[in-house]
Amino acid sequence: MDTLTTIVLKPGEADRIVAGHPWIYGTEILRVTAPTADGELVQVKDHRQRFLGVGFFNAKSKIHVRLLSPDRVEANAAFFEERIRAALAVRQQFMPQATSFRVVNAESDFLSGLIVDKYEDVLVVQISSLGMDQRKAIIVPVLQKIFAPRAIYERSDMASRKFEGLGDASGLLAGELAGPIAVNLNGLKFETDLIAGHKTGMYLDQQANYQAVSQFAQGAQVLDCFSFLGGFGLHAARAGAAHVHLLDQSADAIAASERNAATNGLGATCSFAQANVFDWLKDNTAVKPHERVIPRFDLIILDPPSFTRNRASVPDALRGYKEIHLRALKLLKPGGTLATFCCSHHVDTTTFQDVILSAAYDTRHVLRRTAIFAQSPDHPVIPMIPETEYLKGFAFQVVR
Repeated sequence: MDTLTTIVLKPGEADRIVAGHPWIYGTEILRVTAPTADGELVQVKDHRQRFLGVGFFNAKSKIHVRLLSPDRVEANAAFFEERIRAALAVRQQFMPQATSFRVVNAESDFLSGLIVDKYEDVLVVQISSLGMDQRKAIIVPVLQKIFAPRAIYERSDMASRKFEGLGDASGLLAGELAGPIAVNLNGLKFETDLIAGHKTGMYLDQQANYQAVSQFAQGAQVLDCFSFLGGFGLHAARAGAAHVHLLDQSADAIAASERNAATNGLGATCSFAQANVFDWLKDNTAVKPHERVIPRFDLIILDPPSFTRNRASVPDALRGYKEIHLRALKLLKPGGTLATFCCSHHVDTTTFQDVILSAAYDTRHVLRRTAIFAQSPDHPVIPMIPETEYLKGFAFQVVR
């Protein structure tokens, strides 16, 4: 290995790194021993010159170093193959039947800035850091070697790239891809547009929860809010729901979910509406003075997009979460179940539950918590890296 530039940390800044967090901010650095190009591999030491690891350097970013390893490794094809195969082994251990899943989840798999999603025989890559972006030509052949995919497509079109000095990058990296593909989740097929769909195509982090929530659907009247491609709703329909009504503000998502229902033979059980969920809930809980809302549903699923982009927006987000829970609880029958999710890292589990309980208090409901949900195992959580944990959810039964 060539001699690496050394990044020396200030006193007191090494503990978090030793514990396993891969990010080193510019404010934590005491000195850099030599001029270093952005994207280069550097070594990191504490102020006593004790070696902490190696990672990618980028002075343009608040995160000046993204650590790759506590050992002296080279960021070559052999390194990426070993690290990606280790990540794949985790998925094969905890999701052995899955054919579509997240292969690499950035910090969760000690590859900060790299996401790789497997949709059947197609891979979608998303890169958010300069060091990884500069090594795309190394990473793509490694993915071809391990998976032999029909195509590898890049969806590096997220806002966070600008903080690394990068522009958007989308397009085919290998193979051929034309039109949507059929993605199998828990035995159901979902038409998915990998080129123009949300994120890298769909929300793989809910795969286990789709199945888990469906246990409450037998014989139920179900309302699936923010339904997207129908993940929760179609799993509920297959589980024996009496009827499922799916709501989403996107006309394209509603059209796709209708096609998915038909493909899976569930169309007769489902109805669909393009609507702003906040407006729909408000309209369907509006009553005249001295009237009360008649509950209509046995199971209501709330899976909204993140309401927060940063900590400053958390108060507004909490008001939004409370609003949809207030409305949903009014529509839920006694004994019914509310399955609800929050995908914002900035709203922790305790705060999210407090919002739900506040809504229950205001609507004079008592709730029994019957399940706790987290992101699927292909989105691993490393407790010493809090940023890896973002999806949380609960099932509550209305006691009265």
